[in-house]
Amino acid sequence: MAVCAWAANSPLELDYHDREWGRPRNDDRGLFEFLVLEGAQAGLSWRTVLEKRDGYRRHFLDFEPQRVAAIDEAGIAAMLADPGVIRHRGKLESAVTNARVFLELKARHGSFALFLWQFVDGRPIQNRWRQMSELPAESPESRQLSKELKRQGMKFVGPTICYAYMQAVGLVNDHLVDCPCHEVCRSEGERFSIGDA
Repeated sequence: MAVCAWAANSPLELDYHDREWGRPRNDDRGLFEFLVLEGAQAGLSWRTVLEKRDGYRRHFLDFEPQRVAAIDEAGIAAMLADPGVIRHRGKLESAVTNARVFLELKARHGSFALFLWQFVDGRPIQNRWRQMSELPAESPESRQLSKELKRQGMKFVGPTICYAYMQAVGLVNDHLVDCPCHEVCRSEGERFSIGDA
């Protein structure tokens, strides 16, 4: 059995693949972190994002949405001067905007997790892909999620970004069937309960 091919490019990616990618999450702080990171990844490699993750954690105050929502122009300027993050003003500003919307959705639904998981009826979608070429770039669910997040005012949440986000936080199990993590994520998905959020 071999891991998903994309994870074999570096130890950093392999560790992320083995320990995080595809594991069902319902913790709002973690869900917010991946929302920011997936938006930052747009047009870049995931390895680049992982290499700069610590910089993001430092500037985004360990991804506490309330604190990110309060970042001002001075905070954006500090990030633009730091090579430890992806220095793209639009992406950085969108993280602050998205934090505000995230908090509104959390207040309205009781948690962001409860809002998010409704797009897959509260259970992970279990795919059974055999080759990386079979994985879609988006899905009907990611298009619905993207449409709603945009309607609420979020940015950098197109359907492809939303699908990558759904993969990362376990709404979709897209580990290849021959990857040892496929069965781990399937098993965790069977035990998953959004009520634990």
